Amino acid sequence: MSKKIRNPQMVFHKLLFSASQVRILPLSWHSYIPKQTHVNVCMKWKKDSYFDSIDSIHKSRQLKPIISMKNFFILSSSSPYDNYSIPISAVSKKGLYFGLNIKVARFLRSYPSFFEEFNGPLYNLPWFRLTQKAIELNKEERMIYEVFKDDILGRLKKLILMSGSRKVIPMKVIKGLHWYLGLPDEFQDDPSDYVKDNECFRIVDIEDGLKGLAVFEGNDVEKDGKFWSIMQKNAMKNGLYGGGADETIAFPLFPSKGLRLKQKINDWLNEFQCLPYISPYDDSSFLEPDSDLSEKRVVGLLHELLSLFVEHAAERKAFLCLRKCLCLPQKIHKAFERHPHMFYLSMKNKTCTVILKEAYCNELTIKPHPLAEIRKKYIDLMKDSVVILRNRSLNSRRAFDKENFNLEKYGLYR
Repeated sequence: MSKKIRNPQMVFHKLLFSASQVRILPLSWHSYIPKQTHVNVCMKWKKDSYFDSIDSIHKSRQLKPIISMKNFFILSSSSPYDNYSIPISAVSKKGLYFGLNIKVARFLRSYPSFFEEFNGPLYNLPWFRLTQKAIELNKEERMIYEVFKDDILGRLKKLILMSGSRKVIPMKVIKGLHWYLGLPDEFQDDPSDYVKDNECFRIVDIEDGLKGLAVFEGNDVEKDGKFWSIMQKNAMKNGLYGGGADETIAFPLFPSKGLRLKQKINDWLNEFQCLPYISPYDDSSFLEPDSDLSEKRVVGLLHELLSLFVEHAAERKAFLCLRKCLCLPQKIHKAFERHPHMFYLSMKNKTCTVILKEAYCNELTIKPHPLAEIRKKYIDLMKDSVVILRNRSLNSRRAFDKENFNLEKYGLYR
């Protein structure tokens, strides 16, 4: 026998009020209402030695100040004929500018494969110059920037188009991501001059007196009339997607070895994969923020964003500055943690790095960045510094031992 309702008028009032709050949306994927709301899935982190051993990702942080220092040598030196030589006094006070937590002289001496030390023309002060190998790689890098400028600006354009209807991102945010996007130092120094030959960009004023980079209306489509994400292009290529607004595209999954999900999590993941795919370039303002459909839009945007980066990876904290620009949730880290088959979180180098698994498990689906190969060459040159310093240490030790042997041989002690 059911219990008697104590206050039926109050219950009726609550039901009536809740019914008045229901939103009626147009019939499109914007009005798609999932069978269940957001499911709180807890995934266990699993270490993967393969992704933790990719040098192009984990040594990129170490390479960044080296490239900045190399560029400073080239800009500061009077002539390339002296291998871009400068005195230590010209750079010794710029440690903070390059993000160094050690003295500049010690930093330069740590990479003899890039920077060669010698005595200057006056007072025997230390001078430094670029090695011949570093100069050759710099020439190759400059050629890549010239030949693939449209490709690099195209990636920047896609980032801006993910910002919604405004199609603008603050300049300070773009500059903060310039290493991941592969933008040259010329963009850092003068963005308007670097993009002046491309008619789709413009510098605009935004709130709080800040400058932003925007994309012109009419330049936000590709040749076929719409901007397609890498997920949509791959699905079309495989005949799995026709370009409709409410079609489903399943994300490619790459489980790490030994990572097993509970059955209820697998069931949720299968339902999540069957949800309609929402392009990061489409309007998503109709979505409920705490729904699985909204989460699929966020995951798709992060997939597209990482596919634009040089190493298809970035430090997790780098995404924090994009939350407002790209309409991302406050706890964006949850999207990475809830989808370990798509993103790997590496804890190497005392930081958390997000890696797009697809870029390293299926290299045919994501177009490599033009700068990816040259950065690998820089990292190989950086490794040569370890060999040079080790050999110097061994030679110094041998010379010391030989000197001690001679002293003992002739009965001379210090």
